[in-house]
Amino acid sequence: MDGGPSLTLRYPWETPPEPGEAVGVAEGVLWMRLPLPMKLDHVNVYALDDGDGWTVIDTGFDTGKSRAIWGDLLSGPLAGKPVRRVVVTHHHPDHIGLAGWFQTEHGAELVTTRTAWLFARMLTLDVQTTLPEETRAYYRGAGMDPEILAERIAERPFNFADMVAPMPLGFTRIQQGETIRMGGREWDVHMGNGHAPEHATFWSRDDNLVITGDQILSSISPNIGVYATEPEADPLADWLEACERLSLLARADQLALGGHKLPFVGLPLRMRQLIDNHHGGLRRLLAYLDEPKPASACFPPLFKRTIGKGEYGLALVEAVAHVNHLYHTGEVIRTRGGDGAWLYQRRE
Repeated sequence: MDGGPSLTLRYPWETPPEPGEAVGVAEGVLWMRLPLPMKLDHVNVYALDDGDGWTVIDTGFDTGKSRAIWGDLLSGPLAGKPVRRVVVTHHHPDHIGLAGWFQTEHGAELVTTRTAWLFARMLTLDVQTTLPEETRAYYRGAGMDPEILAERIAERPFNFADMVAPMPLGFTRIQQGETIRMGGREWDVHMGNGHAPEHATFWSRDDNLVITGDQILSSISPNIGVYATEPEADPLADWLEACERLSLLARADQLALGGHKLPFVGLPLRMRQLIDNHHGGLRRLLAYLDEPKPASACFPPLFKRTIGKGEYGLALVEAVAHVNHLYHTGEVIRTRGGDGAWLYQRRE
């Protein structure tokens, strides 16, 4: 245990690797980056040298560009040695997108949590050509802007399979409390939650490395969202519980290797910041709900910036997560508005 949080976050590398290149962050550990076609325009991936091959952590989207970059990485920094395992931290498409490709084309073993595999396998098979009625009802309940909702109804919806390669049957499960050997190190497996269910993080027993995926990021807070698949969920409670639990493992000397942004040192401080940020948001939101409001009206107390159309969807599902949390803790009540939106108000 560390005696106290470091006072600042430190970034050992100021610039990320270019596509097709790698940065060595520790002996036998390479940091690489793949592009994403969105505002958060990249995902970090890592390769750990197992001697006769590599273990790759996360994969990027399944796009022609990503496959080409992986080709450059395999022949360049990875020196032609085979990728024998792909370890996926969680089921989101920027992390699991090419796992099936590595299995099929490269013979790699897929290692992930059962929940991540089940979600990804299910979602790749669930291809929709029109927005399902359940999703429309969820958006109405959240008070989605009618113009944005009309656009989404008119368009073909995004499908998981658009960015995730077909996943063959078969994977190797990891779970809380296990250890896994990668890159000449023993790693303790600890599960996060909230951003994604059963999100794997890895804490080295042999040195100061921590692979955090999207559970802990250096300069942005992971998105905590509620979706039509489980509209009454309280992922914020899950995330706060996981952060408090994982913070007990944090030391000031550890190098955190996250799924986005830059690797950093200063985990105890960052864990406190992430926890306090959401508690502060909840306090501001509770004060804001002096009159009945839908989730879609709750952006001002939660986000310290203007929400544009490109960010609207992620902001909305995060707003729902926060009002759901206050509803489940009994701090707000809710009623249905005439347009079908849930209206939340602070309990007096």
